[in-house]
Amino acid sequence: ITTKAGVCLPGTIDYAGTKFTDIPTGFGAFAKVPANGIYQIIAFIGILELGIMKDNAYDSPGPGEFPGDFRNGALDFGWDSFSEGTKIRKRAIELNNGRAAMFGIMGLLMQDAINGEVYIGPFAE
Repeated sequence: ITTKAGVCLPGTIDYAGTKFTDIPTGFGAFAKVPANGIYQIIAFIGILELGIMKDNAYDSPGPGEFPGDFRNGALDFGWDSFSEGTKIRKRAIELNNGRAAMFGIMGLLMQDAINGEVYIGPFAE
C-alpha cells in the first residue's frame, strides 16, 4: 500500500542489485522478492511466535487471562486497573477492529487477484 501511494525505500533489497522500486505491488511481489528475503520474513515471524508473543499473562506460568493475552511485561497500559466491564468492552472493540481489518485486506487481495490492480483511494494516483 505504501509503494502504491508513492512511498519507496531508496537503495537495493539484495546484493544482486534488485531495487525496492523493482518489486511490484500485490501478489506479483512474491515472485520478485529474493528467496533469502522470504526466509528472513519467515524467521522473523517464527521468532515473534515462539519467543516474544506468548499467549500468557505477565508473571503467569499458565495461559493468559483470556485468549490473545499477549502481555509480556514490556508495555503496561494499565489493563489490570480496568473494571471487568471495561475489560470486556475493550476486548470486544479490539475483536471488531480485527474483523474489520481482515475484511479490508481480503478486499484488497481479491482486487489484486481479479484484475491485478489494487485501488486504495484517490491519494494513490
